[in-house]
Amino acid sequence: MSAMPESVVVTGALGGAGRWVVDRLADTDADILAIDQGLPEAAGPEGVDFRAADLTDCGETFDLLDRTRPDAVVHLAAIPDPLNHAGSRVFRNNVLSTYNVLDIAGRVGADVAWTSSESAYGFPFATEIRPPEYLPIDESHPMRPEDPYGTSKVLGETVADMVVRRDGISVTSIRPSWIQYPGSYVACDVQNEFDIEALAADPVGAVGGGTGNFWSYVDVRDVADMIVGTLEADRDGHEAFNCHAKDNFVDVPTRALFDALLGDVPDPCDLDDDESAFSMAKAESELDWSPSHTWRTARNESVDGPTFD
Repeated sequence: MSAMPESVVVTGALGGAGRWVVDRLADTDADILAIDQGLPEAAGPEGVDFRAADLTDCGETFDLLDRTRPDAVVHLAAIPDPLNHAGSRVFRNNVLSTYNVLDIAGRVGADVAWTSSESAYGFPFATEIRPPEYLPIDESHPMRPEDPYGTSKVLGETVADMVVRRDGISVTSIRPSWIQYPGSYVACDVQNEFDIEALAADPVGAVGGGTGNFWSYVDVRDVADMIVGTLEADRDGHEAFNCHAKDNFVDVPTRALFDALLGDVPDPCDLDDDESAFSMAKAESELDWSPSHTWRTARNESVDGPTFD
């Protein structure tokens, strides 16, 4: 374990997860430069400097990163799904911004932690139900996206391989699940309407009710903790890590969910009770990280979160 970098750039700083990450990093001794398309309406945390930039513009990205030459970059900026935007817009924005940030970070010698996605595996947003090859799903599972969002994340991980080979920096690709916020767990709205008998009767019709990512989620505070842990770790090369809660969000044994969805359970399957369909063993082993939060307490939890947006 090494010390927190002295200077960190955070992109997507005004996004849902970005604000929590900036708030979390503000509690460290690092100097923080926070970048988004606009500036916050309210003052951000003390010691955080905000800049507005279009990260799909190579010149603007180079201007900020080359001028500040940070020790590390946390890249969170992205259009988060292909459902509310034109697919070409999602793909172009995410691929160009990730390429620019990682490419220039490599050139200035800054290590990177960035948010890839569980969508890279290809289960969310698929045109039909795609069973996993085994359970739990680990980082070695094939990535087979059918949508512009998941594909943009796969390409981002390919860019990560490129800059690591070329520049010798470290890049951590974090693959978070559906991010939830304390006191406002949208996943629990799905839980309230969930009916396993209806799932078994009409699996296709149930797509969108949590089946796309196999009823997984993660608390934003656990995402922030993984990012901070990654920045503090002494790592080389490019590695990807799942970032999920320990359990599913529907309070049903996960084997029973897959049996209802598929008519069978993928083999091999090493899951107990409502354990997540995604493995966090690699993060626990290499980053000393494990999720701390569950929907059972966080759905109604009152927490002082970020006050800027």
